[in-house]
Amino acid sequence: MSETGQGLSIRAQKVRGIFNEFDSNRDGCLNRDEMAALVIAVNPRVKFSKDQIEAILDEVFRTYGEFIEGQKGLSFEGLLRTYDDGAGDVDRDFDALGLHLASASIAGDGNDELQTAETKINSRVDLGGSGSRLPTPSIADEASGNVVKRSSIVGAWARSPNHGITYDETWGFIEELELRLKEYEAKQQQKQRDEKKGGGGLNGVDTAAAAADWEDGVDKGEGFDRRRREDELGSESAAFKKRLVEFREKAGKVQTPEQAFDRHMAMGRCLLEHHWYEEAIKSFDLAERLKPQDVRAPFLMGNAYYSLGKYVDAEKKYRVALEAGEANSVQWKDLLPQVHVNLGIALEGEGMLIGACYHYREAAILNAKHYRALKLLGSALYGLGEYRAAEQCLVEALVLKPDYADAHCDLGSALHAQADDDKAIQEFQKAIDLNPNHHDALYNLGGLLKDSGRYGDAAEMYAKVLALKPGEWRAQLNRAVSLLGAGDYEEARKAFKEAFKMTNRVELYDAIKHLKQMQKRPKDLTSAIANVDSLFVIVENARFRPAPQSNTTAREFLACALNIRKFQKHTRLYRCDVDDLRREIEKKYFLGSSRSTAIPNDNKVEKKELEKSLHQLLGFLTPDTFQGAMRAINEKIIAVLDPTGSAVRVDAGMFFAVLAPLCAGSTEKRKRLVFDILKWHAPSGREGIIPNTDAKNYIKYLRAIYLPDQGTSELAEVHGDEDKVQVSYPEFLIMFDDTNWGFGILNTLVKLETGDRVRHTGITCVTCNYVIMGPRFKEITKNFSLCPTCYSEGKVPADVKLEEYVFKEYSNEADIMDRFKMFRSKKGLTAVPAQPVT
Repeated sequence: MSETGQGLSIRAQKVRGIFNEFDSNRDGCLNRDEMAALVIAVNPRVKFSKDQIEAILDEVFRTYGEFIEGQKGLSFEGLLRTYDDGAGDVDRDFDALGLHLASASIAGDGNDELQTAETKINSRVDLGGSGSRLPTPSIADEASGNVVKRSSIVGAWARSPNHGITYDETWGFIEELELRLKEYEAKQQQKQRDEKKGGGGLNGVDTAAAAADWEDGVDKGEGFDRRRREDELGSESAAFKKRLVEFREKAGKVQTPEQAFDRHMAMGRCLLEHHWYEEAIKSFDLAERLKPQDVRAPFLMGNAYYSLGKYVDAEKKYRVALEAGEANSVQWKDLLPQVHVNLGIALEGEGMLIGACYHYREAAILNAKHYRALKLLGSALYGLGEYRAAEQCLVEALVLKPDYADAHCDLGSALHAQADDDKAIQEFQKAIDLNPNHHDALYNLGGLLKDSGRYGDAAEMYAKVLALKPGEWRAQLNRAVSLLGAGDYEEARKAFKEAFKMTNRVELYDAIKHLKQMQKRPKDLTSAIANVDSLFVIVENARFRPAPQSNTTAREFLACALNIRKFQKHTRLYRCDVDDLRREIEKKYFLGSSRSTAIPNDNKVEKKELEKSLHQLLGFLTPDTFQGAMRAINEKIIAVLDPTGSAVRVDAGMFFAVLAPLCAGSTEKRKRLVFDILKWHAPSGREGIIPNTDAKNYIKYLRAIYLPDQGTSELAEVHGDEDKVQVSYPEFLIMFDDTNWGFGILNTLVKLETGDRVRHTGITCVTCNYVIMGPRFKEITKNFSLCPTCYSEGKVPADVKLEEYVFKEYSNEADIMDRFKMFRSKKGLTAVPAQPVT
């Protein structure tokens, strides 16, 4: 008889008996009080403190949030999942409570069927839940007693039609391995109890926290394993590893390759369930060698690599699985969506959101009911700044699964980005109702409240975030800003100091210094703001004039250059050497002056391929930072090259040509690379020239992207070169350097690159009171100084009224020399030392 048989399995009936025993209000769920009673009852020898119980419940309700039904609590399926995940021993707890199967009858009509979910809902990576249907374990004719015994020893995965055990002989092999694993882990648990004088989880150990490894994405570095540190048991760990080698050798000593494959797969899956990731990889590798066409071995090996934080290795294995699956798509049609999802997740782990979106879309196409693929696609699109598309995907995911807390949270973020704050608050609140400890929902709701001026409520939200994650410096910084907005200067100062201790960023030091100055002003925020506004006025551009014989940057050019520099810093393009960009382009897209087979005749390449190239060039960035860079590039550059947002491919030549001026290197190298890209981009022709139309189109794109407010009129109107067919490099330079219709602002940008991080120690801006960084602009008649931002915005002190303001620009070196000259003149010394006659 099969374990599931009629109605619930014996194991599930026992869980139902435990559930009914503690469902005191008979609402079909276990609330926190009922769950606390269950934990205490099944651990009679452990004396839990109140804090320990709360910590256990927080972990359970967070880890199994998908099974929480509003305010009612954990459902029966959720409790069953905790036992399936190893958070407790069903037989032990059932016997300890003195229950009997006769009293464990199912509430209701008795027709519920046990759903052995193969995909861990709370896992970041899909374990593979609906792959192709393979031969089921031939255990139907065995005595029911043996089946129950097996079900209590081996995890639910063993009965899976996808990753389960196929041959009878494998059962005894895996049962023995399970017993050895549990013996080893029991010693670890005993050692932890001896050290901590207590435990957590349903069986006295904090297994819920261990299960959260998957949910958190397991970005802990190579070899990380929270549940098992090899130094915990010393020589016993080495002995156990040796035993695993013996098990693996035994697995290969069978009659047929199919049986060996079954054993290696079962051993790998068993080790994977117990978080022995590196050992699981060895077993899956042996299985893959036996059946290279089978999707499951590389797929599960990818899961193990992901759990170790080895995203590149995980991506490679998922691609192997995808290739095998697509070669026989009929057999693997149910597993292919999950391969796409996990490949997308691995790419996200590396920071590549565009590539991840591609695979999430493929998963959603293959399985229209894959709500998780839709949610992940929506989240990735939000990360790329495509808010409308993200909203649509997240709404579709919530139609399929209305109680998906993460989807509600991300939908709230997408709505807030589109300024639909009322709906956004509702979505954040839904996520918090489903999971009161939803860190992201609390943080994002705090940001929305802060942006809308509800500073007190925002500070309260950030306080809740800090209660969950005390080391979250961004939450502490935002709390400080919110407290400042609420007028609580003393608490804001303390919060700023705490944030400064957490991160030691110089910006926070400046903020604290600025706050001290603010405290000397009216305590009421409205009065303070009015007071600040009254300190300066904004004058029109015509009243700003550079000092005679000075190299002072014009105000309007500086404003544009500051915006470009901000984008350059955000994307870290200033750290990408222009020579590296040239090598990447020549290697992947063009070969010398001849067209490479890497791109089609229309010069268009898939966006995900361009993302790969940037990932290679910006390989020094962390995944999160690279995601932020790609979001900025997608919003500012790709959105112009693909205005509809619907194209999969964009013009690779134009893409790299507009990036080149912002990369590191001399201006000559940057311009030369642009010209060479346009030369390679054009059809073959004479060496050293490019089509005039390409040159003008490039300038148009350049100005539309970086100078959208300056206009993109035809250069021919100025230069009279409309009839010109070809353009040489010197002619292109004239077009490029044109101040009004080209990109002459590059020279101003280069000046900022070399000095915008320099601090003018002891000199503050007269309007904003911050220490001046970068170029300093000094009004030569009234001797006051402005920072670059205030100068570009035209701010001057309200009490200094002039018909014309004359400014001289100082770099840090010039500033020092100027003050040195002033010092010598005051002392009656010669301003400049006399030079010897030559």
